[in-house]
Amino acid sequence: MLTKRLIACFDIKNGMVTKAQNFQDNIDVAPAEILAQTVYEKQIDELIFYDILASAEKRKTDIETVKKVAERVFIPFTVGGGIKNLGDMYEVLKSGAEKISIDSMAVRNPQIINDGAKAFGSQCIVLSTQVKYVGVSEKIPSGYEVAIDGARVFTGMDALEWVKRGEDLGAGEICVNSIDRDGTCAGYDLDITGRVAELVSVPVIASGGAGLPEHLTDIFTKTKAQAAIISSMLYSPRLARNYEVRELKEYLSEHGVNVRPAK
Repeated sequence: MLTKRLIACFDIKNGMVTKAQNFQDNIDVAPAEILAQTVYEKQIDELIFYDILASAEKRKTDIETVKKVAERVFIPFTVGGGIKNLGDMYEVLKSGAEKISIDSMAVRNPQIINDGAKAFGSQCIVLSTQVKYVGVSEKIPSGYEVAIDGARVFTGMDALEWVKRGEDLGAGEICVNSIDRDGTCAGYDLDITGRVAELVSVPVIASGGAGLPEHLTDIFTKTKAQAAIISSMLYSPRLARNYEVRELKEYLSEHGVNVRPAK
């Protein structure tokens, strides 16, 4: 049985981890490298770092912050935001990341998925997709539309059609970011995450909505997702309490989910 992964997600703005709800109303939490070291020491499985303003501001990823984080963690580390070409990918990997997350740029230039997979291997390329339920239509048969630029721009693309194309182009993982559930702590969108996981053969990461341990059990037992992003649960100032990685892993193990135990 494959081990399910818990991934801490950092939305980065000016070197700070920031927490939003429905991709809006951000609150700064802590310097990225400090929080990264904390979650690493608490036995998180992986870390994802999104430079959330890079695409909208049409600039490169915050490389200095990538380096600071990479110096403090020794687990798989994915970076996204502001990556436009192979040169940007190489710079991020050279700075200490192990994987590249592409989102808005992949929509604008799908060939970047294939180029990255050929240059660095599919295992390095994560296709991150922002999705929102807009209702079933002829143009959006799944009911879920793809958005870009921090959920500010809607593309008219169907989510299921896009993730399948991304897999065909060489993406080694798919991250499903639910705009509707982002920061709500109401649970993951089991519908779209489950449908994506059934459609593609590469690992799927669930993102958006985790607030309670049972939300993790739901995503791992009711869908084929291989990993789940937790951020609010770990450090959100909006929650009455935050959870330790150890207690989440113990809860999952007690409920039949195979996870790497926290030491």
